[in-house]
Amino acid sequence: MADRPLTLMAVHAHPDDEATGTGGVLARYAADGVRTVLVTCTDGGCGDGPGGVKPGDPGHDPAAVALMRRHELKASCDVLKISDLEMLDYADSGMMGWPSNDAPGSFWQTPVEEGAARLAELMRHYRPDVVVTYDENGFYGHPDHIQAHRITMAALEMVPLTPKVYWTTMPRSGMQRFGEIMREFGEDMPEPDPAEAAALAEIGLPDDEITTWVDTTAFSGQKFDALAAHASQGENIFFLRMGKERFGELMGMETFVRVKDATGAAVPENDLFAGLR
Repeated sequence: MADRPLTLMAVHAHPDDEATGTGGVLARYAADGVRTVLVTCTDGGCGDGPGGVKPGDPGHDPAAVALMRRHELKASCDVLKISDLEMLDYADSGMMGWPSNDAPGSFWQTPVEEGAARLAELMRHYRPDVVVTYDENGFYGHPDHIQAHRITMAALEMVPLTPKVYWTTMPRSGMQRFGEIMREFGEDMPEPDPAEAAALAEIGLPDDEITTWVDTTAFSGQKFDALAAHASQGENIFFLRMGKERFGELMGMETFVRVKDATGAAVPENDLFAGLR
């Protein structure tokens, strides 16, 4: 590997996912001299429009939202010092059950083989040593996250590479702490119905099932600023209200499950590149 830098490829569904899920590792490894490649699969057109206009409401223009989010994504990449941004530009599918799931050209309607072939081409070009994406459920059941998982795992079968492969996750203890901080900041959190409560309880993993704990506290300020670059998206406002110090306390540790490895590095580990340097 002397002829090229170590390379991390993160495959995400929408603009802003890179900041919330992996902003810390992207900033940390960029600072280490690792080449950081972000692949964003959709255009984010089902996000909030100016003034918080929601998809389907009067005045929501998916094309205009996508253009706005493209600019925000590039600003976030600048903050995180991401080396290379690749956009597959599939149409945002929206949340599970939305009519946009069925729209021609949406990521959810794209054959996995097609998306995987495009991603495999990028893998051949960048030759990542580490690949990060979501688990089979897209962490919380979003169709575009699920599809990003599917095309990533299919693409890995198409290339003669043996990168370490990780799925993002969150420890159940962290999910509990997140709920406590939301209540501390006065977020209106109605009690979920039993089905929703059961679904929420399945998000993340028990702490002892997490293989990889990466301390990115020193880069939480960059992660905060990257999230702030996506200011058009109302769901980010809660995180920004915390301020950088509290944000770092909650979001300073990024956790993963290692699902493919050829290095034999012991787990639990505290470095995505353990065994590679």
